[in-house]
Amino acid sequence: MSILVVTGTDTGVGKTVVAAAVASLARERGASVAVVKPAQTGVAGTEPGDLDEVIRLSGATSTFEFARFPDPLSPAAAAREAGLPPLSLPRAAARIGELAESHRLVIVEGAGGLLVRFDEEGATLADLARTLSAPVLLVTRAAPGTLNHTALTLEAMAHRGLEPVGVVIGSWPAEPGLAERCNVADLEMLAARPLAGVLPEGAGTLGREAFARTARAGLGPALGGGFDPSAFRRSFRLSP
Repeated sequence: MSILVVTGTDTGVGKTVVAAAVASLARERGASVAVVKPAQTGVAGTEPGDLDEVIRLSGATSTFEFARFPDPLSPAAAAREAGLPPLSLPRAAARIGELAESHRLVIVEGAGGLLVRFDEEGATLADLARTLSAPVLLVTRAAPGTLNHTALTLEAMAHRGLEPVGVVIGSWPAEPGLAERCNVADLEMLAARPLAGVLPEGAGTLGREAFARTARAGLGPALGGGFDPSAFRRSFRLSP
């Protein structure tokens, strides 16, 4: 798995924290890691963006942002509003391919969800993943509303022939309610596999060492961690 695309069911679901967790575990294994944010929106000039969070949390130093737009909009709308050229998907794919030749793992974090547009022609993160033949990790919420968003995203992935790595809950509440606990089984049913990980809320506020421990406990073996979905379900008295 030399390229991994990280997307979410929505904005603010924890994509950056999950991307940082994957990078942290890969670095622990001694792998060379590059983290790419093809298009950063809602950040102007030299203000810190998502990659700065990845660096702070994981220690990754090989990070690449291809385009930046100041307004908190989709990349296509933000480029249009700023009067700037949009992200070029072919050029982004070519640069990511080059990075994959010199890094063991390249993590590509999208903006918003899978079908958010990069340009006026309708290029999306799904198109980028398909161009790269890269598997996709889906980050979702635990709260009510997550099931429909997750189902739609997984359906869009399947329709485009994208390989799912799994589903990760990006921010598990300290005191989950009935809906959150019940959603675990339904998310696994939608994904047709156990959860690939669960990170606790507040993980993004931790220091690097504590974050590394959280990543090890919160991500499954496919992502380099030790998360056990069966043990997680038992801890909340969920069905096996």
